[in-house]
Amino acid sequence: MQARRASRELALILFSQFDKKIVEYSEKDFEDIMLKSIRVLSNNSTEELKTAIGSLIDIKDFIDTYEADDPSNLERPIGVKNRPVALPMTSDMSDKVSTVLDVAEKAIFALEIAEFAVLESQSDVKSYVIDIAKAFKEHYEEVDAQIQKFSKGWDINRLVKMDKDILRIAIVELLYTKGAPMKVIVDEALELAKKYSTDDSSAFINGVLAKVVIENGLD
Repeated sequence: MQARRASRELALILFSQFDKKIVEYSEKDFEDIMLKSIRVLSNNSTEELKTAIGSLIDIKDFIDTYEADDPSNLERPIGVKNRPVALPMTSDMSDKVSTVLDVAEKAIFALEIAEFAVLESQSDVKSYVIDIAKAFKEHYEEVDAQIQKFSKGWDINRLVKMDKDILRIAIVELLYTKGAPMKVIVDEALELAKKYSTDDSSAFINGVLAKVVIENGLD
């Protein structure tokens, strides 16, 4: 994962934890929240993987028992390897396949969290997250005014929080930190929306950011 992409995802994690006015947070608060968030995610991921491993063991036991109990194997001499048996694609088996897919998703998520934990300790990643948070603290009124202006009549307080945080991070980057090309910032915001928010979020966020870009002469 690229450092700036990791910074944006970590910034989104940080923003999601704000539970009071942004002006009440210090730089140390930002660092502490980010570290605690990564630890919580890591612990949760570890527990989910343990549960997932248990599910895989149950599925293996089911398959082994099903094969061993098949009539073609019941009569085989002890110590002789069982013949392969076709598994029935019943709804029960379909559920077990779904469980395997779920385990795979949890494993991928666990790897991402592990990568975040490593990247969070890197000074360039952490400093960029803090720069975004500090810039939002300094300019939050202007940033939220941009969102409100281009949200097609939506009250900013009624927007999906994830969408609002993605927009805040992108607008801060576009107008204040300017740490990446405009197209990269917008594309990364859309990727965050696809990954973390609703099906309609990408189009909404793209529309708002396009207007921010034009309004501020960034195109």
